[in-house]
Amino acid sequence: MSISRELYWNIGHGVVLPMYLLVIAASLVMLWGFWQRFCHWRQGKPLNRFDCYDERVRRLIKEMFGQEKVYRVKSGGIYHALFFWSFLTLFIGTLLVMLQADLLTPLLQINLLQGEFYKAFSLVLDLAGLAAIVMLAGLFIRRFIIKPQGLETTPDDYRVHAMLFGILISGFLIEGARMAATELVQNPGLALYSPVGLLVANSMATVSPDGLLLIHKTFWWLHFALVLGFIASLPYTKLKHIALASANAFLAPLEEKGSIATINMEDEEAEQFGSATAADLTWKDRFDADACISCKRCQDVCPAYATDKPLSPMKLIKQIGEAAKAGQQTSLPETIGEDAIWSCTTCRACQDICPANNEHVNKILEIRRNLTLMEGSFPGEEVRTAIGNLEVNSNPFGMAFAARGDWAEGLPVAKVNQGEEADILYFVGCYASFDKRNREIARNFVTICNAAGIKVGILGKDEKCCGEPARKLGNEYLYQMLAQENIETIKATGITKIVTTCPHCFNTLSRDYKDLGFEIETEHYTTYINRLIRDNRLKLDKGAPLDCTYHDSCYLGRYKDIVAEPRAILAAAGCQVREMEQSGYDSFCCSAGGGRILAEEKIGSRINVARVKQAEATGAPVLVSNCPFCLTMFEDGIKTGGCEETLKVRDLSEIIVERIGGRA
Repeated sequence: MSISRELYWNIGHGVVLPMYLLVIAASLVMLWGFWQRFCHWRQGKPLNRFDCYDERVRRLIKEMFGQEKVYRVKSGGIYHALFFWSFLTLFIGTLLVMLQADLLTPLLQINLLQGEFYKAFSLVLDLAGLAAIVMLAGLFIRRFIIKPQGLETTPDDYRVHAMLFGILISGFLIEGARMAATELVQNPGLALYSPVGLLVANSMATVSPDGLLLIHKTFWWLHFALVLGFIASLPYTKLKHIALASANAFLAPLEEKGSIATINMEDEEAEQFGSATAADLTWKDRFDADACISCKRCQDVCPAYATDKPLSPMKLIKQIGEAAKAGQQTSLPETIGEDAIWSCTTCRACQDICPANNEHVNKILEIRRNLTLMEGSFPGEEVRTAIGNLEVNSNPFGMAFAARGDWAEGLPVAKVNQGEEADILYFVGCYASFDKRNREIARNFVTICNAAGIKVGILGKDEKCCGEPARKLGNEYLYQMLAQENIETIKATGITKIVTTCPHCFNTLSRDYKDLGFEIETEHYTTYINRLIRDNRLKLDKGAPLDCTYHDSCYLGRYKDIVAEPRAILAAAGCQVREMEQSGYDSFCCSAGGGRILAEEKIGSRINVARVKQAEATGAPVLVSNCPFCLTMFEDGIKTGGCEETLKVRDLSEIIVERIGGRA
């Protein structure tokens, strides 16, 4: 006799037709719910997220089945990923049973579920069911007993957990009753391949045969009813994230990280810039609100939220959803709060960590565009002053633009704006041009390039602010004005390679300027110098070991994936790096991004102080940065936080200059 089991045992094949009719009915309820959500999403403005179909499908498969973004956060993430894989295994097993019982056996007289395959099938499904219960219990304990701060719990959470527990536990009770009535007596060796079912069956060993039949049939129908409820409730409960968060892996932007839609400022018919009301939201903004599962990961990594600002990225997504639900004319600034909107540093930690691929930052930037361009609103008078300085003198300090190249006096630099030739154009940026402390970065970079035999060119007084702070504050008009002037000036030089020491300039020139027709290769000095070292064009002497910690600028790490290169340079210079608790892609912001470099931090505690305290906690005496914005904020943070005796901040370029050993 072949090793197998009777499908629909004790139930009978007469249930097949009504069972499928009920499944179809539940599916129609589910589809109606998703259709209602679709009608809600389509009220948003159009946005093309269906290009490059093959690439999007590959990412969907990778993220949905690989669960990489889910288990990146170990707390809760591992439980969720293992639960997903276990539940998926059970679902596949159910499909195999349906295929066997309703197609292969009646139509083709083929039995897949027999012999050694059936043994493996039984064992895998039993272990998957056990793993699913254990992982669900872990998630239950975390949410309802441990209750991490900020993790919101609603009645919906209780209902969903109860339904999932019911499906899993009733499945084992069905199996146990069947095994107690059949395999324990007829084939005890086969029962070993269903270890969890065997435990349940042994617990029912004293139940009468009629009692086992009743238990089996009762829980079979209960299990089936719960499965119907699961199917029908998908669009109406948090379970909708199964479909929507997965879909968001397909719908996520394919552009470079940090890309922002470039407004056509010459459109004379445009009556509105940015997002003022729910009517200005795209369909994807509405979709994100439904895809959000309130896991609070974005909130946990938000520097604004961590320092008591009124911004929570998780609540932002929900508030946008509430505004969309309330009506097209619902004000977004009033719903979210202007202080929350201005608190964002655009560090992108929220988007990077989000397992549902929600897009927080650009939603904030669109609202800022409306506040700035349509309402003339700024986060403070100091910002208004800085914007005025940018308009008049092309730098936020109000310094005379003619003095922009004074830092290079006495250095061997070529003035490419005057026709002199150079190997690279160094786009200096405002802080390295005018700020006394940051001018050392510019001078160091020229010294390093000179040691490697690289001729550096500058634009001097013809260079203007790249426009990034203005753009992140919503002033797209000023950004484009500055950008166009820079683009025309740079193109006129005939230069083919640009290097910057500012990550914000780097992102802007290498990514944002492309929308304005700028295609000249741009690189940050960290990767440029690392390549010079790797190619033996620049030699560093290790000298005395330097104990330090390194801060990953958000605009290098999360935005541009430059994480390993600065550490490679420090290693080549003989530095021992003690990593902060939040480093690499999980780095904590310095507080200067999103145009906040121009604004006073008036709400909550200071982000830069929180970061230097993290650096101080490593015990390293030196905090290394490679961003002028970060250097500025850390100098202030060390002073404000009272860390002068324990911590000093240094730019990476300073350490390189000290360790230069000449050309290799």
